[in-house]
Amino acid sequence: MASPGSSAPGGVAVVGSGLIGRSWAMLFASAGFRVKLFDIEPRQVTDALVSLRKEMKMLELSGYLKGELGAEEQLSLISGCSDLREAVEGALHVQECVPENLELKRKLFAQLDKIADDHVILSSSSSCLLPSKLFAGLAHVKQCLVAHPVNPPYYVPLVELVPHPETAPATVDRTYALMRRVGQSPVRLLREIDGFALNRLQYAVIAEAWRLVEEGVVSPGDLDLVMSDGLGLRYAFIGPLETMHLNAEGMLSYCDRYSEGMKRVLKTFGPVPEFSGATAEKVHQAMCVKVPDDAEHLAARRAWRDGCLMRLAQLKHQLPQ
Repeated sequence: MASPGSSAPGGVAVVGSGLIGRSWAMLFASAGFRVKLFDIEPRQVTDALVSLRKEMKMLELSGYLKGELGAEEQLSLISGCSDLREAVEGALHVQECVPENLELKRKLFAQLDKIADDHVILSSSSSCLLPSKLFAGLAHVKQCLVAHPVNPPYYVPLVELVPHPETAPATVDRTYALMRRVGQSPVRLLREIDGFALNRLQYAVIAEAWRLVEEGVVSPGDLDLVMSDGLGLRYAFIGPLETMHLNAEGMLSYCDRYSEGMKRVLKTFGPVPEFSGATAEKVHQAMCVKVPDDAEHLAARRAWRDGCLMRLAQLKHQLPQ
């Protein structure tokens, strides 16, 4: 086991070889970490390694491969594994990426708890399951936390670090440093909350977007333009709080000037939508006009999205902060 303070990259175990697990494996390898990619089904591991090779070669050809190592060097750092104990042995960090099912994840972390030593970090990629439920009763709970990435994590750098009430501060600090090392942008949640930060913000936007379409205020296509050609352009570089600060003579000026209007509008927001029925069908049809929902069209659009995200990330990296 590499010591926590070691400067040389050590080993990382990625548990789950699906889309998120493969993306994590690519990120860790890009920073020179040796990665063991685990799945209970050997065939899934084999398929994942084939997919990784194809994607990383394409990234290298397009100039978007992360890290200083070439694709072959990075691929040589990733090995498949179908034995959990073998995957975790020698790891300084374990990143769980199994399906979003509480009982499945609890069962896995109970297994990891028996295998883990007193140094390895046990981290979940869960997008909304609370650490207090995920890690309850574990002997190594001080080494546990959620590190929630944004899909797809190779192209979107944000990672939410959410501690269990008993998580040691050093666990959060080490994970924060590791995420920075692999090129991600970690944020610390000071306590757990349902939905964490990103999904609470995302769901608020989705709910109001749905209501505006449902109430006949705007079409689904135009609603998406409000974000992609409006708010989204601004929020790609600064968040809502800095936006407020810049859109007046500072935050206090903004609150003094606009708080009454904001409160008036917020009081008109409706109940939580059902996300079903006629509105769901209307939105579905509008989306399918732009992107048909067959596998080929969806995959092509995702690839286009990922390329846009990569180019935007590179632009942001080049700009002064």
